Amino acid sequence: MLSRPLLRFVRDNRKIDFMRGRHAGLIVSAILSIASVVLFFTPGLNLGLDFRGGIVVETHAPTPQEPEHVRQLLDKAKIDTAAVQTFGSPNDVRIAINLPRGKGSGEEKKTQNLVDNVKKTLVQAIPDVQIQRADAVGASVSSELFRNGMLALLFSLGMILIYIWFRFEREFALSAVITLILDLTKTIGFLAITRIEFDLVMVAALLTILGYSTNDKVVVYDRIRENMRKYRKMPFKDLLNLSINETLNRTLGTSMTVFLAALPLALFGGSTLMGFATVMLFGIVVGTSSSIFIAAPLLLFMERMRGRK
Repeated sequence: MLSRPLLRFVRDNRKIDFMRGRHAGLIVSAILSIASVVLFFTPGLNLGLDFRGGIVVETHAPTPQEPEHVRQLLDKAKIDTAAVQTFGSPNDVRIAINLPRGKGSGEEKKTQNLVDNVKKTLVQAIPDVQIQRADAVGASVSSELFRNGMLALLFSLGMILIYIWFRFEREFALSAVITLILDLTKTIGFLAITRIEFDLVMVAALLTILGYSTNDKVVVYDRIRENMRKYRKMPFKDLLNLSINETLNRTLGTSMTVFLAALPLALFGGSTLMGFATVMLFGIVVGTSSSIFIAAPLLLFMERMRGRK
């Protein structure tokens, strides 16, 4: 009785010459990463409440609300608003208020008083209004959160470098970290284009992408190392092609599983989870493709510089 074959994206014995397009892959990746760095500065990331500091109040009323009317109510109460807009439905209004930069012992108390003043004004002026969300982050706290978030990303890259350096060789570690940096810059460029809010949730998404992409590359590197011991006389370019082909079904299968798991969150997860899942989907595609078209060509380049045949 024949066993039912597992899902295969490609035939087991298929020999695809991935290294043939290595130059095009590296050039395209470099162009996209450079463009992403430019986008990071212009127009820049859409910083969320965690990093820009400020107040966000979301309300729901039984009847549709005009943003201009809500803005006038706040102006009468001498509350300067940065943005008032509807979201989801005309009955839902989001109010965003930026806080001036500065530090002081009374900053937290002033921020909380402003939140209370906004809520009081809305409750008194709009019948049966419901305050669904009222978040506040002080300006000094937001600066500290942004700094800690960037340090977390740098620390993660450093730990990955050390891990791969000890597990493999120097060339493996350098090619992996360079590839991860390219993946990270592309994801930041994607955030800048889509204007998804960059907050602590997005930092968690970037760290998750780094972890997933690292795992994907370690799988390929493990097979490369095994084949280096098994086929000592095989040209390194052919050995890379062989290793990628041997792990291709596992790479695509894992990526498809994670992609399908994150897809419902991107479609139906709400405003917060939707942004997280969308960035995850992009990171999965970038991380999977970079393991094949970026990490391996970089490793080939470094090994040739080293003189390995």
